[in-house]
This record gives sequence, structure tokens and C-alpha cells, in this order.
Amino acid sequence: MKTYSYFFIVFTIIFLFIFSLLLSQNESTYRIILIETDFGNIKIKLYNETPLHRNNFIKLISENFYNGTFFHRVINGFMIQGGDPTSKNAGKEVKSFNGSPGYTIPAEFNRDLFHKNGAIAAARQGDNLNPLRESSGSQFYIVQGRPYTNKELDNMEQNNLHIKFTEEQRRIYTILGGTPHLDYSYTVFGEVIEGIDIVDKIASTKTDKYDRPIIDIKMIIKIFK
Repeated sequence: MKTYSYFFIVFTIIFLFIFSLLLSQNESTYRIILIETDFGNIKIKLYNETPLHRNNFIKLISENFYNGTFFHRVINGFMIQGGDPTSKNAGKEVKSFNGSPGYTIPAEFNRDLFHKNGAIAAARQGDNLNPLRESSGSQFYIVQGRPYTNKELDNMEQNNLHIKFTEEQRRIYTILGGTPHLDYSYTVFGEVIEGIDIVDKIASTKTDKYDRPIIDIKMIIKIFK
């Protein structure tokens, strides 16, 4: 009887350990999406900390919303932007891209999610029209940016009460770079985990004076995991 009780207790402990391990793995699982272009593929991890943006992005991808759209605004050393549904059939004469699914997403600012090199964030209308800084329902950009000095970061903190960089953020911004002046103004909801070199290739493509690439860089976005 004592032997049975001993094995039952051991079994219970092992079961609870395995269950908690599986639970923790499930909580740390991120959705991965793949952006396919003629320049190569970009793999992106979507953050669980921004569920509204994550779920909306997954929904649109499931509906093939992005397939055939292109990166319509490209600024080397800054970012590449896409996600406008009207870009699918846009002729070369089109220079303004303000399309969307017809809705916005509430901002999900998070002090731990910032505009480092390779971050993906939601585009939006300016503060004068959008004081709550709600995100476009579909348009997004991938950060390229540049490295900043600690003095430049200090100046940003002094001029913007919303910005306060952690030591880790400073380390990344001074080494890898990004666009720190956009922090807490645009929602960051993921990051590139493979293909940052493809982002650089797209960013360096030739553009017109409106920042539209001369050659349309179309995309297909799939759910990878």
C-alpha cells in the first residue's frame, strides 16, 4: 500500500511538471509569417503582447488580403512600407496610397516593444486627424533605420516625455540601429527573424520622388507557423 502511494505521488509530480512545461511552451509560442517577394523572403515573428494587431494581421493573411500588393513607400535608411489594398492594380501614375480595409485598430503601445532594426509596425494617419494614434487596418512598415549615439537618444528623451529608453534599448539602438523617434507613437507588433538582408535590398531599390519604387515589389504573405 505504501509502495502504491509512493509511485502515485511520483507520477503526479512528474505529470504536473510536464504539464506546466507544455503550458509554458504554449504561452511562449509566437505566430510566424512569411513575406515572399522577388527579392527574397522575409520571416517575421508576431508579438503576443499586441494581440489586436497580431490577430488582425493573421486574419487578413488568411483571407489572402495582401497577396498582390506591393511595397509602395520605400526610404533607404528608414523603412519599407506596404499593405495598401489599392496598390494591387495601381498604375505608375498613382503616387498616393491611403487604402485600408475600412477600419482602424486601437494603439497597443508597449515599452518593451520598440523600433529596432527589423521591427514591424503599423502605419497610421497623423495626430491631427488621429489623436488616439489608432493603427491602419492593414498598412505596415518594416524598420531599417540607422545606429544612434547615446547623446542623440538623450536629446530624444528630453524633447519627448513619452520616450524613456532602457539600457537594453540603448544598446540595440547604438549597435543595430532603428528609428527610436517613432517609439510610443506607432504600434510595434513584430520583428524580422530571417531576411533582414532582403529588407535592405528592398530599401536600396531605386524610387521616384514620391518614394515609390520604380519597379513594383509585390508580395505574397503566408502563415508559416
